[in-house]
Amino acid sequence: MSIRSDDMRVIAGTYKGRRLKAVPGVSTRPTTDKVKEAVFQVIGPYFQGGTCLDLFAGSGSLGLEAISRGMDRAIFVDQHPKAVQVIKQNVAQLNLESEVEVFRADAYRALGAAAKRGLSFDLIFLDPPYGKGQYEKLVSHALELHLLTEDGIIYCEHAAMETPLLNLDELALLKQENYGGTIGISIYQRRKL
Repeated sequence: MSIRSDDMRVIAGTYKGRRLKAVPGVSTRPTTDKVKEAVFQVIGPYFQGGTCLDLFAGSGSLGLEAISRGMDRAIFVDQHPKAVQVIKQNVAQLNLESEVEVFRADAYRALGAAAKRGLSFDLIFLDPPYGKGQYEKLVSHALELHLLTEDGIIYCEHAAMETPLLNLDELALLKQENYGGTIGISIYQRRKL
């Protein structure tokens, strides 16, 4: 089931209530307002600056929500041309071109490119297509490349039945929950070393 573009919006912060376009078709699943609100209550709900990475960004709604709630910058990555086009439209609609970078790339290539630039992130969103997550591999790679700041947060959205169990010494589980029997979220925070 696809969500109509007029059903998507920023739910809090500077851009509260602003409508966002959805990626056409059924290949992406926009995060519902209910899930988004629950997530940001755990990871925010507001930020005092920082940088986020939205991998498998789809429409970009998670990263745009983070900027609306106080993040300074966001990098959006998706490998699908339609998604990249929609992200750019949503960014332009909110006049956020100077705070945002958008790339068409696969997740592993994007992580490597960020490391080469010496970037690190306070918040990483991982919302890959269900059943193709490779969460532990992706998160391990991000940690090996030193892409997560101290106390940084990783958000994983997944099918309720594919809950990732990240047994990584560097991370502490903050929240794991299922919504409506279909969507699951797992939120981790980097431990102080």
